[in-house]
Amino acid sequence: MKLKIKVCGMRQAANVAEVANLHPDYLGFIFYSKSPRFISDVSAELIKYVPAEIKTTGVFVNEDLEVVKSLIKKHQLKAVQLHGSESVSYCEELNNYNVEVIKAFGIHEKFDFATLESYQPHVAYFLFDTQTAAHGGSGKVFDWRLLQNYHLKKPYFLSGGIDLAHTNEIKQINDERLYAVDVNSKFELEPGLKDVDRLKTFFKELNSLPLAQANSN
Repeated sequence: MKLKIKVCGMRQAANVAEVANLHPDYLGFIFYSKSPRFISDVSAELIKYVPAEIKTTGVFVNEDLEVVKSLIKKHQLKAVQLHGSESVSYCEELNNYNVEVIKAFGIHEKFDFATLESYQPHVAYFLFDTQTAAHGGSGKVFDWRLLQNYHLKKPYFLSGGIDLAHTNEIKQINDERLYAVDVNSKFELEPGLKDVDRLKTFFKELNSLPLAQANSN
């Protein structure tokens, strides 16, 4: 199975168009005002021009549920990524709102993967990122060996400081639950402005190598 690719932190019109031409599976727009990649109301109008086959994803951190719903409706978001301490019931309500729910968790050595069990029925995917007080965007990679402690069947996005140098390492992950990779800060010229040439190389290299799980079957 081909790995999906999500490019997150988009906010400039021409850059959105260029990255969309690379045909990522997901484009992420951050609706968290404390993020350096926060998308303004004006810039968020760009979302409607993204090709329909790309899943436009709103990224939220402990946002009021009604605000999230209104933004889903306003921008016709296809997915939401919840990057705070959102509850199971919060995820459940959004899951019933005809949108793909991606629940993010910051992973560290003492992270208890058992906490994910109650979320599992109410999300489409988990997203595993590097634990940070800033709720992502740290540019740091967590120890992927910690994923050996993840025993649920729910597929997941891998995030946190992924760069071109990680391409081969990603392809060697022998885990059929690995659904997508999420890239952001390591492919930027400045916060919110992606280096299209580096992304193009990443897409090509990631898609040219066989998946370890495919080889093991």
